Amino acid sequence: MTARGLALAVALAACTSPPAPPAPSVTQAGPAPAAPSAPARPPVVSASAPPAPPSAPAAPPPPRVDIATALFPDPASTPPGAAGCLGIADERDRAHCLLFARFEGDAGAVRLATDLFDATGDVAGVEVEHEMDGGFRGSIHIVPEVPVGRYRRHLAWVVAAVRDFDAFFAGLAAKGPVRYRVHPVAFRFFRSVGRATPSAYAGGWDVAYNVSGSLFVSADAVRETLFHEIFHLNDADHGDWSAKHLRGIFDAIVARCGTRLDCLRPYAPGDTTVKGGTYYAFQPDNGDTVHEYAAELATRWYQEQRAVLRKERLKLPHAAPSPFKCGPEENRRAWDAIVSEFFGGADLVPACP
Repeated sequence: MTARGLALAVALAACTSPPAPPAPSVTQAGPAPAAPSAPARPPVVSASAPPAPPSAPAAPPPPRVDIATALFPDPASTPPGAAGCLGIADERDRAHCLLFARFEGDAGAVRLATDLFDATGDVAGVEVEHEMDGGFRGSIHIVPEVPVGRYRRHLAWVVAAVRDFDAFFAGLAAKGPVRYRVHPVAFRFFRSVGRATPSAYAGGWDVAYNVSGSLFVSADAVRETLFHEIFHLNDADHGDWSAKHLRGIFDAIVARCGTRLDCLRPYAPGDTTVKGGTYYAFQPDNGDTVHEYAAELATRWYQEQRAVLRKERLKLPHAAPSPFKCGPEENRRAWDAIVSEFFGGADLVPACP
């Protein structure tokens, strides 16, 4: 059983986006508009010369996280010194100043958050206070929680997970190109009042992380849950791919098994279950559940590839046996589809007998 196994079944990652946060308390002024200039004269082209080929469209700028918004989404929780950071001209120094203002008083957390930002562009920020509709979990009160002091270990686990993802994809890159976005992400730390769920949820390249989430008892549990959440972000960027391409497979499995654990086990990519319910990948009243099936499947791909790269044995005794693709035909079809769409066809697991 993995760190996300049955013992942690009640601590499930809710994967719906929270309400849009209010305007941030610190903002960064944009550049002044450029003065109008006289229109350029067209170039003189010889009548005998062929027309120049059209220039290729400029590549879009790399994605970035608005660090001020991620760190200070709510005026009520913004320290007085944060606004002064915005006057710093150098971008890196300005970011470091903002990080120091957010984590002031915990030198270890300042160092972790700064190293994370410098290496990846990821920002360790906070969530805004709101009431969340948790589906089968009910209504949940969410409050921001800076990961300092006794919660600093969660920030350390996030940093370790991100480093593992980078090493993992670097190892795969040696086998062939894999185009899958992992950075940059705004990690928004929060605490659910009087509850241990949801452990995490994602949307809009934010991953919200619950410092009281029951899933988060170890570095491995954090790492696997974050891979699950980051897949949701990629899935959305691919035009809600899982709902369009895995729906038929998912619906056929549910039509055959309903929520019966013994029937679903050969099809379950992960071994996380809902207390009193079924496998998380098939749990009703949890948004569009095909998204969870897809995220669990992507996480299973990561687990199996990582085990091959590290020459380890994967143990998931309460989910479909390894290799997942060698189970029922539905598993192979879903596996081939998701690996082709998101992971460049990379599959280090030997072919099925």
